[in-house]
Amino acid sequence: MDTADDGTRTARSLGERLEAMHFAELGQDQATTRIIDTIAEWAEGQGWRVYRRAPSVFPLPPPLRGHSVLDVACARPGGPPLAIEVDRLDRPRTVDKLLAEAAAGRVAIWVRWGAGPFTPPPLPVHMVTRAAARTAGAWHTVTDRPPPEHSVAPIENAVAEELPWNGNEEGSK
Repeated sequence: MDTADDGTRTARSLGERLEAMHFAELGQDQATTRIIDTIAEWAEGQGWRVYRRAPSVFPLPPPLRGHSVLDVACARPGGPPLAIEVDRLDRPRTVDKLLAEAAAGRVAIWVRWGAGPFTPPPLPVHMVTRAAARTAGAWHTVTDRPPPEHSVAPIENAVAEELPWNGNEEGSK
């Protein structure tokens, strides 16, 4: 299987799924969690094993010890594993982590969300974006879909029908 081509198709498929995902009135952490949940559902729908907060091949920066973690990793029969990171901000360390994952034979995908613009990472890291905007401190997805067409039928002046008053019109008892 051609990893570069597989990564392109896979990233496109994930991008289509994320475009179908919508949210409103979420904080940054909640929005990130919604995106990660959607990625996991997409991958499970493909029949892949999904691992959240999976160990990365990339070491933690000093003085920390051990290795960083990935937001989502997927094991795929017949194809290389996926290493997926989700960020709203442009983090050079994320690019370094995904380049290390790609060098280890994984398909590396960086999911960026927010208002953009999004600087593309170097290949072989694939980038998937999901537009979102912040209004009054909360995040909501943005779509390029046009608003639905409204009826062009004229609204006729309706005459209010006289309805009986619910009170006792002839006096109280």
